[in-house]
Amino acid sequence: MENLFIAATATSPEIDFRFDENVLSLRGESYPENAAAFYAPIIERLNLWLKDCENAAITVEVTLTYFNSSSTKMLFSVFDALDRAAAGNQVQVNWYRDEEDETILEFGEELQTDFTAIKFNDCPVAT
Repeated sequence: MENLFIAATATSPEIDFRFDENVLSLRGESYPENAAAFYAPIIERLNLWLKDCENAAITVEVTLTYFNSSSTKMLFSVFDALDRAAAGNQVQVNWYRDEEDETILEFGEELQTDFTAIKFNDCPVAT
């Protein structure tokens, strides 16, 4: 499958899904006007790719400095797809965050609780 790259904007994150390397990356801030419209094609491509993944080691690099509530719902959809795919694959999420940002930490902890098939690594970064 062709890789997926969407450049970051002021309100949407960079999406860099290198399917050929089993590396998925989300970076930046996420508060697009219509989160569902922004994320729907991304989740669709992700699901298509995951359907054919078997015995793969998938690494997800997440470096989101801010996301709004509608983005949160879409991020849960991304992680739900990854959690389901973990049945036949190894899925590891590296959760990068400012070491002082309690909100991003708590969201990462919530993801760990909800999506137990995924291995989460909390990666605090000093600013």
